[in-house]
Amino acid sequence: MKKSIIFLVSALIVLLECGYAHATKPAVLPPATPIGINETLCIQHLGEAVRFQTVSNYDPLSFRAQPFLDLHAYLKKAFPLVHRHLKLEVINTYSLLYTWQGSDPSRKPIVLMAHQDVVPVDPGTEKDWTRPPFSGEIAEGFIWGRGTLDNKASMIAELEAVEALLKEGYQPMRTIYLAFGHDEEVSGKNGAVKIMERLKAMEVVPEYVIDEGGSIFPNGIAGVKAPIALVGIAEKGYLSIELSVEDKGGHSSMPPRHTAVGVLAKAITRLENHPFPADLTMLSQTLEYVADRMPFAKRVIVTNPWLFGPLVKYLMSQSPETDASIRTTIAATMISGSTKDNILPQKATAVINFRIIPGETSATVMARVKEVIDDPRVKLTPLEDGDNPSPVSSTRSPSYAILVQTIVQTAGEKDLIVAPFLDLGASDARFYARISKDVYRFLPIALVNEDLKRMHGTNERISTKDYPRMIQFYAQLIRNSP
Repeated sequence: MKKSIIFLVSALIVLLECGYAHATKPAVLPPATPIGINETLCIQHLGEAVRFQTVSNYDPLSFRAQPFLDLHAYLKKAFPLVHRHLKLEVINTYSLLYTWQGSDPSRKPIVLMAHQDVVPVDPGTEKDWTRPPFSGEIAEGFIWGRGTLDNKASMIAELEAVEALLKEGYQPMRTIYLAFGHDEEVSGKNGAVKIMERLKAMEVVPEYVIDEGGSIFPNGIAGVKAPIALVGIAEKGYLSIELSVEDKGGHSSMPPRHTAVGVLAKAITRLENHPFPADLTMLSQTLEYVADRMPFAKRVIVTNPWLFGPLVKYLMSQSPETDASIRTTIAATMISGSTKDNILPQKATAVINFRIIPGETSATVMARVKEVIDDPRVKLTPLEDGDNPSPVSSTRSPSYAILVQTIVQTAGEKDLIVAPFLDLGASDARFYARISKDVYRFLPIALVNEDLKRMHGTNERISTKDYPRMIQFYAQLIRNSP
């Protein structure tokens, strides 16, 4: 009994030490340099920008160009110094690339990104908005409307930061590019890709690129009560595969044992019953920074994957949100068959969407799907617009250190944790990995769970107290990147 107790205590001590092995202490940094802005005017600028209904649409025939052109004209009016001192190129008619020439051509440039376009408001939900979705109203301590979170706020805040720095006579040593695509919400391939290709043609190799992604969570996240800022260092890939089964068809009164729909349903069921294996590689990078703020029991578990890896995978797989962070996901999203209830379909189809974790590729997903279904009657066809996962950017680079420093200086949160994470969505940032090895995803605003539902949802808004902090963030980021 005594030996058992000694062993148990010794084991706990070892685990505790392992739990603290990766602990990170907040750096003591000087405060951010104040930026001279008229907060009321800046808030008005964002409200006015929201009123331009720059809505993305997958159907080119439904694309409305005029709101984008009107927004461009407004930007010239609202930011005169930017347009006097920076070079502006209009890329592919609607995307914008600003160049702020640095004084030292030997230094690599940086790229600050955002996108002009917004998602549409679901028809019939307009009445559910507290303030009209394109009103840009300033009320109840918020700026209301589409784009206040995703992602016009970043675009206007970046322009505000540069305008303010120009006003005080600031001259960057390295060149700064402001890249604003116009179709991020529908692929980014006519906007961000074209801007990236323009930079590549100019042989621009950015020191780092920053786009939207993670945010600041003042109330912490699951298992961590301390305020935390999450920085996306990679994003999942995207692939949709059409499954199709062809058959003779005929009347439903004389069906075969398995119709085309039945064969297709079996294939879908096999996929859902055989999920991709869990991989803790990306999650472990996040846990490295947050583990020391977890309760002891959880800390012991997450910092000892050699012992508790299967338990961590099990716990993470219990909810869709956390499960998506550790594996390639499978989602059956579309299905079709016969045009009438008493006719056997000659062809049945389904679309399965996969969000691919780093370490997998579109090719490995196709191979696994074929192996799992294991039925020659089911034809697999990858659909267009697929992308492999992005490369994983470093958390040890000087660029990442600059980003962390800027977040800590401007977030306004005591004892803030800054941690990397895997972005589950897709952003324009993924295209820039072709020209820069350090591509980060961070939206410098404070969010609570309710705010996450507002992105692409009802009552999108940003706090009038939080928005000026965004401007301060971008100004300080420029100052911290000499």
